[in-house]
Amino acid sequence: MDSITQIALGASIAGSVAGKTLGRSALLAGAVLGTLPDLDVLIDYGTAIANFTQHRGFSHSLFVLTPLSLLIAWGLSRLQPKLSYLGWLVLVGLVLLTHPLLDTFTTYGTQLFWPLGRPLAVNSIFIIDPLYTLPLLIGCAAFLIRPPATKVLTLGLLLSSLYLGWSVTAQHLITERVKPAVAAAGLKDSVLMVQPMPFNTVLWRATAISDDMRVEIVTGFFDGDNALTLEYFPQSPELARAVADLPEAQRLEWFTNGFLHYELNNQQITATDIRLGIPGAHPFTFALAEVQGSDLTALPSGQLPRPAMNPDALPVLWSRLTGKTPALCLRTLTAPLEGESC
Repeated sequence: MDSITQIALGASIAGSVAGKTLGRSALLAGAVLGTLPDLDVLIDYGTAIANFTQHRGFSHSLFVLTPLSLLIAWGLSRLQPKLSYLGWLVLVGLVLLTHPLLDTFTTYGTQLFWPLGRPLAVNSIFIIDPLYTLPLLIGCAAFLIRPPATKVLTLGLLLSSLYLGWSVTAQHLITERVKPAVAAAGLKDSVLMVQPMPFNTVLWRATAISDDMRVEIVTGFFDGDNALTLEYFPQSPELARAVADLPEAQRLEWFTNGFLHYELNNQQITATDIRLGIPGAHPFTFALAEVQGSDLTALPSGQLPRPAMNPDALPVLWSRLTGKTPALCLRTLTAPLEGESC
């Protein structure tokens, strides 16, 4: 999740656990601890792909954060003995461990059991969702105005947790809705990913991918009985095979679970993580190799510039979310003309 959400979550937990003992300083401790795992972004791993795939790695691992909690709690109990070591351990442990657990519900992926296994991603909540964060911020504000306000903080944590549970339920309902359409498109046995569109859990995007084709579907809870609109995007299996032996390409395949789109641009083979963003506005595209005739030369991976944000897309997305616009073409972020498909 975004930094503001993680800070608010950490502060809410710390205030609930130790607000009566530590006062407002509990929120400060929770806020600092809540953002600690994300400081791995300051580490340069040498290449763009390494930086991309190592984020949410060791600093988000339960195998690292559990012993780290013991150490930090010991240090804080010596610094501020007003709260016992056990109290500090509960505070630090809950704040540090809930950070990667929350991140796991997003699409980016969290290496929860680093160095074992692949990244885990539930895909049920967008990285920024105001309805999750707002109850936490209200609880923190109430605490700052009139401490300890533990009941308000606890209520905020309860509401945000219920919303997270709703996101998983909503994802399941949308998944069951799109499965028949995906099967009818010939992708019954393909990998299917269902995730919310930006900033909400009402409008959802489903992506089914095979070696030579992927299908995108946008549907939401205000669609009623409207027929699903399917968009088809060709894949380039020959480009995927051309770079399959490159360590950087293998790392990307591992990190994204194969949700990549390969293209040949200006004699360079690029790979785009199609899980993040939307078609036409995917933020993570990497150059993997240069092609000269039949020769292929691996490149030190570099990230291509992110596409500019289109402000005109926001009202279109809102219209689609509310059901006023019955269909949305992801390729152009426009509604199809009457009687036409995407």
